[in-house]
Amino acid sequence: MIVPGRIISEQDVARHYDELDRFYLDVWGEHLHHGLWVSGKESAETAVRQLVDLVAVEAGIKAEARVCDVGAGYGAAARHIAVDYGANVTALTLSPAQHEYARRHAPTGGNLEYILGDWLQNELPSEEFDAVYAIECASHMADPQRFVSEAARVLRPGGRLVVCAWVAAEQTSPRNVRHLLEPICREGRLTHLSTAREYVELLEEAGLDLSNFEDLSRRVRKTWPICLTRTIRRSFWKPQYLRYLTSREATNRIFLITMLRIWLAYRAGVIRYILFRATKPSHHGGQTVEA
Repeated sequence: MIVPGRIISEQDVARHYDELDRFYLDVWGEHLHHGLWVSGKESAETAVRQLVDLVAVEAGIKAEARVCDVGAGYGAAARHIAVDYGANVTALTLSPAQHEYARRHAPTGGNLEYILGDWLQNELPSEEFDAVYAIECASHMADPQRFVSEAARVLRPGGRLVVCAWVAAEQTSPRNVRHLLEPICREGRLTHLSTAREYVELLEEAGLDLSNFEDLSRRVRKTWPICLTRTIRRSFWKPQYLRYLTSREATNRIFLITMLRIWLAYRAGVIRYILFRATKPSHHGGQTVEA
């Protein structure tokens, strides 16, 4: 596990997203996660929706299913699943700015609830949800074990957990840790970068059965050159970008360099992007059955 050289709190994570709110929306849009390129020719806007669709399929989401979105950001994935799949979605985010955006853009119909709060301290009922998914928020969690155990707690027996997570390579050089992975954690307000093996161990310790493990790195890494190029271009013709990037009061202004580090980390193979699917067992007569 890679950890930053300073302690990252929940407040640090929230401030990061609040401060960069206008830039994230402008550069990448309301789906604040990687895109998934299937043919390689899709637009970024199509690619981000394809990732959500893959998560929905892996989670087995159907109409009227009770679904929890952990680390919902601007709520775009939750809206897509509530509207296009007809599920009843409860979505949590730490960021007040993102929560307010999500609430303003919530569809009518009553099958989508946004909660401003910390997943590690949530008060959701046990065995409430048919599916729980977390897209790229696990590395922000100060307690990875509790992140998974809370998902196991709120899942009904037979329910599925899908996690899309950045992971550190099992073996990497001290140079890559020093120049890529540790700065990515510190600058991106990640409390850790676990390895894939460590995630598998956490799922097993929580009593969940791993049923799928898929490396999506090559299909998602196109996200970063697009983000980096868009940010650089905007810096030339949008004054607010240059003002922010040169302001000493902007505590997250290094995000342009962080994007470059992430792109390089993908190219070097020291960061991977993994989809995990796990099922909460149902016990009947001593046998475990997946619903």
